[in-house]
Amino acid sequence: MTRSGLTNHGPAEPGLAGPGSTPLSLADLASAARDVLPGEIWDFLAGGSGAEAAVAANRAAFERIHVIPRVLRDLTGGGTEVEVLGRSAALPVAVAPVAYQRLFHPEGELAAARAARDAGVPYVICTLSSVVLEEVAAVGGRPWFQLYWLRDERRCLDLVRRAEDAGCEAIVFTVDVPWMGRRLRDMRNGFALPEWVTAANFDAGTAAHRRTRGASAVADHTAREFAPATWDSVAAVRARTNLPVVLKGVLAVEDARRAVQAGADGIVVSNHGGRQLDSAVPGVDVLGEIAAAVAGGCEVLLDGGVRSGGDVLKAVALGASAVLVGRPVMWGLAAAGQDGVRQALDLLAAEFRDALGLAGCRSVAAVRDLRTTAPRHR
Repeated sequence: MTRSGLTNHGPAEPGLAGPGSTPLSLADLASAARDVLPGEIWDFLAGGSGAEAAVAANRAAFERIHVIPRVLRDLTGGGTEVEVLGRSAALPVAVAPVAYQRLFHPEGELAAARAARDAGVPYVICTLSSVVLEEVAAVGGRPWFQLYWLRDERRCLDLVRRAEDAGCEAIVFTVDVPWMGRRLRDMRNGFALPEWVTAANFDAGTAAHRRTRGASAVADHTAREFAPATWDSVAAVRARTNLPVVLKGVLAVEDARRAVQAGADGIVVSNHGGRQLDSAVPGVDVLGEIAAAVAGGCEVLLDGGVRSGGDVLKAVALGASAVLVGRPVMWGLAAAGQDGVRQALDLLAAEFRDALGLAGCRSVAAVRDLRTTAPRHR
């Protein structure tokens, strides 16, 4: 399978093969994914909004941060386990919600969820999943459900009920998408979903499949289905479920404090991977300030730009209880299905374990006492 086209039933079954094919970094998986995916699907995954300044800024922000390691510490008996939203995870990592994963591999969300289960980390099912949420949740492990606010409030809150009934452990309410940002790669490609990929959680009609030159059919679909969320929307979700509610897409200290007041159990500091406001600050640049502002009133997670276990270490040192990782997991999915996702998560685990010890930390809890060149507000 090359980047030039699609099979009749989705991307061809890919795999990493040949001498030297074992990935040693997430960048290796990115190269393998780019080789196997059609160009417009790679663009859908890799691209951001506008000039993609926020996408680049997310990486630049991580690269500016340096950890000040400690030495001569006892490192015996350590581990990478952490508690996130009241449950144990093997790493301070969760798989971020990513729409339409059957674009990247025929098994889509099912393959990714199985790999996350086996790796011992939470998997966030997207509202725009290409496999119905009940099937993905049935894989087991630690499923969470990501919610977009829909024009049909009844249908939106019904998704919350379905997620709870299916065994999801949290509702991750994305609050930074009043509408989809202008993603120029998709517009230039006239991107539309292929016929075998649908928004499986609700009947979305044909809007996302209708190709129009100079426009994104996915953006057209979301414009028809999504509505801007408000604090009243948060109250409605909070009242609808007993599950932990996490607000994803918070960047302002004022919003973080209000989230605590609104009863949120957690927030995800995120600029949506650079796919919404192109001038938005990188989440990691404001993470320390936000963690200090909420002062334990809710959990603080980070999303956007994480590309290594060292990045995970930096985020935890700045106050995150865990990070969400999206694109790198999808690189693994495209490159080798379930095995590729597990390779991505195994790489993060190995790199984080290495960074943990080299920073002089026996446990994740010890990382929170590290200093960095981006000081955490205390």
